[in-house]
Amino acid sequence: MGTARFVHLHVHSEYSILDGACRIKDIVAKAVEFGMPAVALTDHGAMYGNICFYSACKQAGIKPILGCEVYVATRTRRDRDPRLDKDQYHLVLLAKSERGYRNLIKLVSIAFSEGFYYKPRVDKEVLAEYADELIALTACLSGEVPNWLLNGDECRAEKALGEYVDIFGRENVYVELMDNALPDQQVANEALSELAKRAGIKTVASNDVHYLTKEDSEAHDVLLCVQTGSTISDPNRMRFGSREFYLKSPEEMQKLFADKPECLANSLEIADRCNIEFDFNTLRLPNPGIPENVDPSEYMRAEALKGLQARLGSELPEEYQRQFEYECEIIRKCGFSTYMLIVRDFTDFAREHGILVGVRGSAAGSLVCYGLGITDVDPIEYGLTFERFLNPERVEMPDVDLDIQDDRREELIRYVVEKYGRERVGQIATFGSLKARAAVRDCGRVLGMELAEVDKIAKMIPAVPVGITIDRALEENPELAEAYKTSDKVRRLLDTARNLEGLTRSVGVHAAGVLISDDPLTDHVPVQHGSRGEVVAQLDKEDIKKIGLLKMDFLGLANLTILAEAVENVRRYRGKNIDIMSIPLDDQKTFEMLARGDTTGVFQLEGAGMRRNVIELKPNSIRELAAIVALYRPGPMAHIPRFIRSKFGQEPIEYLHPALEPILKETYGVICYQDQVLRIAQAIAGFSLGQADVLRKAMSAKKREVMEEMRAKFIEGAKANGYSEEIAAKIFEQIEPFAGYAFNKAHAVCYAFVAYRTAFMKANYPVEYYTALLNANIDDKDKLALYIQDCRRLGITILPPDVNHSGVRFELARLSEVTNEAQEPASESSGAFNGETRYEFGIRFGLAAIKGCGRAALEAMVEQRERGGAFTDLFDFCARCQESTGMNRSTIEALIKVGAFASIDRNRARLLAMLSDAMSVASVYVRDQRTGQKGLFGAEQQDFTYQPIASRYDHVCEFPPEEILAMEKELVGVYLSGHPLERVRDILQRTCTADARTYTDLENEQECTIGGIITDIRFRYTRRNERMASLKLEDLHGSIPVTFFPAAYKANAQHLVKDNIVIITGKASHRERIAADEENATVEVEILGDTVKPLKNGVGQANGNGTRTVHIRINGSPRLDLEILKAVMESYPGESPVFFHICHGGTRQRIATSYKVEVKPKFVEAVERVLGPNSVKVV
Repeated sequence: MGTARFVHLHVHSEYSILDGACRIKDIVAKAVEFGMPAVALTDHGAMYGNICFYSACKQAGIKPILGCEVYVATRTRRDRDPRLDKDQYHLVLLAKSERGYRNLIKLVSIAFSEGFYYKPRVDKEVLAEYADELIALTACLSGEVPNWLLNGDECRAEKALGEYVDIFGRENVYVELMDNALPDQQVANEALSELAKRAGIKTVASNDVHYLTKEDSEAHDVLLCVQTGSTISDPNRMRFGSREFYLKSPEEMQKLFADKPECLANSLEIADRCNIEFDFNTLRLPNPGIPENVDPSEYMRAEALKGLQARLGSELPEEYQRQFEYECEIIRKCGFSTYMLIVRDFTDFAREHGILVGVRGSAAGSLVCYGLGITDVDPIEYGLTFERFLNPERVEMPDVDLDIQDDRREELIRYVVEKYGRERVGQIATFGSLKARAAVRDCGRVLGMELAEVDKIAKMIPAVPVGITIDRALEENPELAEAYKTSDKVRRLLDTARNLEGLTRSVGVHAAGVLISDDPLTDHVPVQHGSRGEVVAQLDKEDIKKIGLLKMDFLGLANLTILAEAVENVRRYRGKNIDIMSIPLDDQKTFEMLARGDTTGVFQLEGAGMRRNVIELKPNSIRELAAIVALYRPGPMAHIPRFIRSKFGQEPIEYLHPALEPILKETYGVICYQDQVLRIAQAIAGFSLGQADVLRKAMSAKKREVMEEMRAKFIEGAKANGYSEEIAAKIFEQIEPFAGYAFNKAHAVCYAFVAYRTAFMKANYPVEYYTALLNANIDDKDKLALYIQDCRRLGITILPPDVNHSGVRFELARLSEVTNEAQEPASESSGAFNGETRYEFGIRFGLAAIKGCGRAALEAMVEQRERGGAFTDLFDFCARCQESTGMNRSTIEALIKVGAFASIDRNRARLLAMLSDAMSVASVYVRDQRTGQKGLFGAEQQDFTYQPIASRYDHVCEFPPEEILAMEKELVGVYLSGHPLERVRDILQRTCTADARTYTDLENEQECTIGGIITDIRFRYTRRNERMASLKLEDLHGSIPVTFFPAAYKANAQHLVKDNIVIITGKASHRERIAADEENATVEVEILGDTVKPLKNGVGQANGNGTRTVHIRINGSPRLDLEILKAVMESYPGESPVFFHICHGGTRQRIATSYKVEVKPKFVEAVERVLGPNSVKVV
């Protein structure tokens, strides 16, 4: 290392999203390698990485300089003219002190809240307000001063520099010089040096660092392509002008600025002037209502004891008393008593206001939480571990994750805001990263590789464990390693992806995290605004903990909403009050239902794979439900068969040592929980539970050197306790893999309680429960179809939507009161149920489930019906709704198409045909009513009749059944009056090996056969201009996504037509979903199609060649219209045969014509102009 001295003051990390390619730990490591005393972080417009960067620098022993390259509006931050304000200037700001850092936070926050336009912008007004203790550098060529100089306007440049001097002070402004081998920089540097000299301003050298080493420039180039959606071969794409934007050594910088040594020296001067020290040991918790002059720890203890005595009696059992005192002391020592009381305040509010709330995770292991009423699970009864919640060996802010019924989550957040103040409450950012598979796919696209080839390589990277790296995949998958060795293309792909792997690619809002401070958030964290206007801290949850702010997870849980509504349904329709938190835990009806595998709609127990395990296990307790929930995940899943066989005595339960029996007996010798790992370490090696949790975390991290150290400690402790080294080693080897993937028992038990409660309601109050379940999924057509199918299987009557009977949402309807309505046909698949029913109530279809029907208009329509009585005909409906709801034509059309006017007129075609007249007459009626005039026919308004107009449409025939089914499916997502697959049900059951319920349980590349109707198909082209197809296949249970790559598509194209009924063979394909929060990464499953066999060409004409047929309905049209129709058909010659459907006097005649037409939207429009809307059907 040479003697040159320099500090980088202009550095972009990965938090300059999809622009910076430097990982923070690498920036710090490289600065240390170069012997730099300090290094700065100056990301674009935001401060996402500052706390992480500060910690990394402190750990490495160098000074962190915290800054930001802000965007400065060309006019003011409030101006938003695209011609004048689309571009911004750059300005680098560095904090000299904690006060300067707080001012920088304010600036960045204001840039997002007041100045966001394309980018978050400040202006000189707000810079002047918060300039104290900040140093300003004039930035890159996009800075205001260099920009004016390059444009030849020295006066404007001098004026701009002078304004910055006035704002920050002469000693705090530096003119920034860079040399990244760009021609413009040479020109700018000379001009900037001259200007600085004239103005008496110091210059400083920087390198605008965007990647770590020169070799990383190619990877950075690819990253820019990911950002802009372009390919590396695109000559017009965004790119940097050289390969010199890396973190250079002091010697390299000295060489570049040999003639300006003062520029290098000034970097050190600035570093000396920037000194920030954070106190990460201070908690900034608000007061939740602790009485004045009362110690928080004493108050918490008293309140918790009072709660425990209310649950257990005034004399606590010795075990409870001992654990309670232990926990109170730990909480007091850690300083978290106020935290516990804050959480208690939230749960108290929820329960007092009838909001279902529960806790998931480690908090359920705390007896103090149980006493305070935060949790409803007795941790001693269920053997839960307090140290998983709060570890005295490793003190950090505990996490209490609250599950709240999701339809009332906002009420709780509103309470928090009102109690502590809007400026003190916000949400937390999440950062999505380029995980291994995603990096490979992104890089493959950018490098111009074929989609199928990239997909093949990506799938060689295992989806489990979540977060697996490319390096580890190369070690574990010989096929991937071979491809890497033998193919230059694959090697380039993986090498490029490796460089980008793990980089931040997006910023989101934590789904549940709520941030609370005892003073305004912007005193501590920069904030921005989410898509719904929420305030979001620019830090992730781990950095939030460091700065001492309170982070709570308020998780909206739909199942709690379902439970709350189901309980309310029972109260409303049966007059029975149920306390769902106090139901018996040994209900035989519930466990018998689970033993049958009737788990659809039951929390955590849905899905074909889980259903099979539940049937085999036949659970009979909360404990067994918790165990199956814990085991049913990648890794532990392999132990489910042993667990089940051991329960029923089909396999002996064996323990490596008798000392393990008390710990593993509950789970039949199988390790299910992390808690068991802790207790084994305690029992065998003599660890405290806190030390054991440190061991568990070390095992989860799978760091070999740490593992070896922990293994030695474990064996040493075991030997001291009298166990042999051989037994100790075997036990360590047994628990080691489980530490990484075993489930937190508290979490599993909490989930098991919710699962049991949903199962209880389904088993005992199925109609009330399914009504709530359907409402919770009213906007999810696939789930609606699944749950309606299950209702029909159970014999629950689903009454069709009807404007005279339906509400906006699904509702219970007393079947004895249902008269003169269109009933569903008696078919299990279509779901109508007309026979004997054991239920007093059915479920009335909710109108909001119909596509295109807005809730506001529907609510007004229901109100009108309740106020004015049932609608008597279409004209009455239009008149009353036009007047009071503003319901538009498309909404009424949708209601007609799904049969919602059946109580008025069952003929949907006739209603659609007369709709225009009905709306016109209704419009006149409303106008006349407002002006007090007589009706159209001279009658008083209340005696007004529309019959003379309605009678004109008596000849209109109903649509064909298949057309009705198609309309229902399109608008509701389910078939209401039948099912097009009913006639092939037996064939599908005999032929298919998977269906919409089970395909997600298929292994990757597992072969399967599926069947159904093609309800949606979309085409795209590969880079070789080859056509491929993505389609949705609907079966009797839901829908399945299917993809046909070019070769398979070409071989089967004639059968891949919308509405065709087909059998498809193919393979399951697992795809990792890119998630904003990596902890919630999931694997999506689709089917890659191979062959297609048609069962029938859809619900219409069978022709065997994939050509569509055209059906035209003619309702006694005049001869002139028919002549025009003939001319239209002759104007669009093609291959699709035309059929006429002649309707007259209530009869229908189907006639095959000699015409063949080309089906185009213009053709359909032309025919409908002649014959009216919905007169053409193409199948």
